Amino acid sequence: MTLHWEGEEADARAARRAAAERDALLAGVRGDATTIANEFAEVRVVRVDTRNGSRLLVESPKSGQWVALDPLELEALTWQSTATFSAMIGNPFGSLVTDGTAGIEDGAVPEGGNEPPQHPPGGGSQ
Repeated sequence: MTLHWEGEEADARAARRAAAERDALLAGVRGDATTIANEFAEVRVVRVDTRNGSRLLVESPKSGQWVALDPLELEALTWQSTATFSAMIGNPFGSLVTDGTAGIEDGAVPEGGNEPPQHPPGGGSQ
């Protein structure tokens, strides 16, 4: 007997698309990756060059989550208060803002593939 869940195929399509996008980004790696970790988290960052300019690829090896940020998005981080980051930490594996189009109903994955996983991390969703 094999168990299946509602949306399983949509999750699989989103995972394949996110993996392909990540692979394309990794083709443009410039320089060495840097890993930053403590007892709570570990992230690996690396510069990647794309046809639209450089991005910073931020990955969590433990969860498999990743995001590619352009220079404006990185600068926007400097505009945030500590409360913003506290809110982000308080909502693990999810976005603070949903626009209703980021769902996986149609297989669409927002740039960076950072939609909230529909199942526990590590399941290969991104």
